[in-house]
Amino acid sequence: MSFRAKFALILLSATLALYTVLGGWISTRAQQPANDPNAQLRIFESVLQHIQNDYVDEPNMEKVRAGALRGLAYGLDPYSTYLTPDQVREYSGTGRDSQVGIGAEMSQVASYLYVIAPMKGSPADHAGVRTGDIIEYIDSKATRDISLYDAKQLLNGSAGTEVKLRILRANSRPLTLAVKRGSSRAPAAEARMEAGKIGVLRINSLADAEAAEARSRLQELIKQGVQKVVLDLRGTAGGSISEAVSVANLFIKDGTIALTTGREGKTLKTFTADPKATIFSGPIVALIDTGTAGAAEVVASALIERNRSQLVGEKSFGAGAEQQLFTLRGGDGLLLTTVKWATASGKPFLGEDRAHSGVTPSVEVKRPELAEAINPEDLTGNDDDTVGRPPQPTEKPEVTVAPNATKPAAEDVQMKKALELLRESKQAATQRAA
Repeated sequence: MSFRAKFALILLSATLALYTVLGGWISTRAQQPANDPNAQLRIFESVLQHIQNDYVDEPNMEKVRAGALRGLAYGLDPYSTYLTPDQVREYSGTGRDSQVGIGAEMSQVASYLYVIAPMKGSPADHAGVRTGDIIEYIDSKATRDISLYDAKQLLNGSAGTEVKLRILRANSRPLTLAVKRGSSRAPAAEARMEAGKIGVLRINSLADAEAAEARSRLQELIKQGVQKVVLDLRGTAGGSISEAVSVANLFIKDGTIALTTGREGKTLKTFTADPKATIFSGPIVALIDTGTAGAAEVVASALIERNRSQLVGEKSFGAGAEQQLFTLRGGDGLLLTTVKWATASGKPFLGEDRAHSGVTPSVEVKRPELAEAINPEDLTGNDDDTVGRPPQPTEKPEVTVAPNATKPAAEDVQMKKALELLRESKQAATQRAA
């Protein structure tokens, strides 16, 4: 069944959920006829009556309600979802405290479980998981059409246990990777000097309290006499908007860095630069790719919108949203996106569709080693997608990759371009080391 057909069925069940959960709620807000809640509620009632009176077996309305709620959230965005009572307890911090994952940031694109990026040094990274992979099976469980939250639960487990992933890549046969769950990863930031007093500041993570590490690495470069900086944000996904603002503030001394927005794009919070926090004012080139998402996109967009940096690489993924848990009477819940992160000019990173998501580089340079990465904009969810026919559960994978299997390092053409641009720059640098 095509994605559109599946979505139509999901939408129909979702409308039933709205009726059964919210009852006779009617919006008083003026809306277009197509969104008239009264008309929708009449459809919901008709569907409910047909299920109760005409379905071949006696329907279990609790299961119908739960399935419909899943469909309702499914039609919103990858991060909104229905949670069972057990999942609500887990989300609230009262369950599965000892569980760990594989260290990869993921999303759901057109019903596929899509790898935005493995964290550097994580179990997923060591096992060979890459940006642009589609995880089709987690052990024997198919991931197509299950929620992102459910998929992450399948990936989580006790530290040291193994999970097998069946991976789809562009222009490649399906392969199986064995990943040992754990929490290891590289430092949040790394730095090195290149010829010509050019420093490279690599950001690996922007989770809570990690911007301080980026600041420390930049201060080390300043003490070594750095005049120009390459800020490497490739494969940096997830993280905190406040940490992103702190990193951007190292290079931007005033003005707006980012926004959070709510319903109808209303600004909820404005993040501005603190002049006292800026320690480097020399030339910068930032690197981004498809694995750049969330907090790293906040940094990249701030630099280019303030004409502080060129962006070299490929279009970023497009993420950055916050969810709120709404608990229902049965103990289950709806996890709904209520806040989006946006650029200083108000453009959300998570757009209405893939084409309107992410940050576009000012200088596009593609990495040959990512030729097998699947472009999220190419995915529709239909059976004729370019990823090819999904293998059946009983089929033996055509390729099995051993852990830590690596290819010879290819030339980093994006880094090469960034260094070229900085060496051509004649702008003088000023900075302070404290």
